[in-house]
Amino acid sequence: MSHARKTRPEAQDVALPDARNRLLAEKRLSPSDAIDRVRVTVNLAESPLGWLMRRGMVTPAQFDAGERLRGDFMRAGQAPRTTMSWDGAPAARGARSAPDAIDPGSAQIAAKARFEAAVNAVGSGLSDILWRVICMGDGLETAERSLGWPSRAGKLVLLLALDRLDTHYAGGGR
Repeated sequence: MSHARKTRPEAQDVALPDARNRLLAEKRLSPSDAIDRVRVTVNLAESPLGWLMRRGMVTPAQFDAGERLRGDFMRAGQAPRTTMSWDGAPAARGARSAPDAIDPGSAQIAAKARFEAAVNAVGSGLSDILWRVICMGDGLETAERSLGWPSRAGKLVLLLALDRLDTHYAGGGR
C-alpha cells in the first residue's frame, strides 16, 4: 500500500510500509547534499518519531516538522561524532602537506541558525524533549527518565512541542 502526499522540500515523496516493519520513502537531496544521486531511499521507522508516525500517534505535519528539525541538526554538524575524524592532518609546509582546514560552509551555518530559531520558538520547557527524541534518537521512556519526568508524560509534551514546531515552520520559520 503506498500513498503520495504533498510535502515540504527535502521531505519524503512516497512512504511504502512493508512486511519487515520498515517505512520506506524516497527522499530528494538538496544540491548541496547530493554527491552521486539526487534521490535516496530511507527507512522512516528507524527513528522514534518514525515509530510514532507508523502507529498514528503523530500527524504528518508533526512528523514533517520533526524531520525538518532533525535535518537542520544534522546539517549543522551538532551530532556527536561516532567515528574517526577524517579532517586533514595539521598543516606542514611542503609539497606533501595537507590542505588548509576548511571553514564551515554557509550551508552549515544557515542550518545551525535555523535549528536555533526553531528551538527558541518552541521554548525551553518543550525543546528538551525535541532534542532528546528527534535529534539524539532517544526513545520516549529513555527521554522521560533522563529528564526526571513521570512515565507517559513524554508523549504528551512531545506532541505539544511538535505542534509548536509545526506552527513555527508554517509561519515562515527558516
